[in-house]
Amino acid sequence: MINTELLSQLVAMSRSLGDPANDYVILGEGNTSAKVDADSFWVKASGTEMRTISASGFVQVDFAKARAMLTGPDLSDDAVRQALIDVKIDPAAPGHPSVETVLHAACLDLDGVNFVGHTHPTAINMLTCSVAFEDAFAGRLFPDEIVLCGPAPVLVPYTDPGLPLAQEVYRRIHRYIDEYGEVPKVLHLQNHGLFVLAKTAKQVENTTAMMVKTARILVGAYALGGPHFMTPANVARIHTRPDEHYRQKIIGA
Repeated sequence: MINTELLSQLVAMSRSLGDPANDYVILGEGNTSAKVDADSFWVKASGTEMRTISASGFVQVDFAKARAMLTGPDLSDDAVRQALIDVKIDPAAPGHPSVETVLHAACLDLDGVNFVGHTHPTAINMLTCSVAFEDAFAGRLFPDEIVLCGPAPVLVPYTDPGLPLAQEVYRRIHRYIDEYGEVPKVLHLQNHGLFVLAKTAKQVENTTAMMVKTARILVGAYALGGPHFMTPANVARIHTRPDEHYRQKIIGA
């Protein structure tokens, strides 16, 4: 994909996720990214507002330098700040990469992941900020949740945003891959928000919307005594049905 076309898709996706009607983010919350190639990716500049973002609101980042931060030694806050400036492809480009740039690098490095959307939906954070965090996401509720969001999410306990969070997410994603044999679509970050990993920008939007719907259903289910999760066998059945794979292609899952 030509770089300008990719950036246009990333801008459109980010504006959609930042639409106030969705209640996913406000002000400078959230960040998004897209893989250019094996050497670089675009990531939202720190503090930029998603609902009005333009191409100038993104910074192109060197993959190898971001990876080095992920697997390298712990860094002080000042060292991280400087390292995030140093990962820019063009040192003279305006803006600094998001504090979550290394986390985006860890996600975009995964097979089949070309776009990442990180938001703070109110509906999701009703659960991630509750004492029921792990219990609330311990199962799947309905077939379309599985079709869009996968058989299970990755749950990440609260971790200091930035490099420590990226390192914790990296460990948990690879633990998930070892268990499920596939890349996760959804990460729930305790007391923080939602990450969605996808092949296309549209898939990020669709999966985010479905996960927010699921969160609303969960809140309602708790009001009526608690969620009734599908059995693992039923989840596996939906996840592997050929007709559901066909539906995934049709609806952009």
